[in-house]
Amino acid sequence: NFVKARENAQRNACIANLKQIDGAKATWALEMKKTNTDTPAVTDLYGSANYIRDQPYCPANGTYNPEQVQVKSTCSLGATMGHTL
Repeated sequence: NFVKARENAQRNACIANLKQIDGAKATWALEMKKTNTDTPAVTDLYGSANYIRDQPYCPANGTYNPEQVQVKSTCSLGATMGHTL
């Protein structure tokens, strides 16, 4: 039961991070007058002067890919562990 509870907590935290990244990505596109096919760099989204102060990391050691503005951000563990929006 403990392992299942930990996996659920990690999945929920990862999904919350993906939502935060998508919000930052949308704000970046609006403020920088980008199109839906533009992809922000990590330095565009994360940093003390940007949209998210500290770069989020998947609690289960997955990696995030911001993707294009029109595409939802992804986690490398999305297909195997359900870390998807």
